[in-house]
Amino acid sequence: MTFYYRPTVTEAFSSVQYIMTEVNFGWLIGSVHRWSASMMVLMMILHIFRVYLTGGFKKPRELTCVTSVILAVLTVSFGVTGYSLPWDQIGYWAVKIVTGVPEAIPIIGSPL
Repeated sequence: MTFYYRPTVTEAFSSVQYIMTEVNFGWLIGSVHRWSASMMVLMMILHIFRVYLTGGFKKPRELTCVTSVILAVLTVSFGVTGYSLPWDQIGYWAVKIVTGVPEAIPIIGSPL
């Protein structure tokens, strides 16, 4: 995918379409990539739920819990930015929604 994707607003969608239709096994690589990214986020959520239920965040594992929260934020951030890369309708509206979230924060939202 790295060899064929063009990260510009005008070429992103057409390069993804080219990968999915013209590149040998591009449809398979793209589908596996999309599904594995979604499964990564799902597994992370299930893991956090399990840690909460089993009390894995209590002493002496506070540092592990903080690291897990940082990794969870990074994973979700990569997921959101990954959605925007094809620049299709899903990616466009994901970016619009995510960039609109800070505006909903009272007092400091509009200056951001």
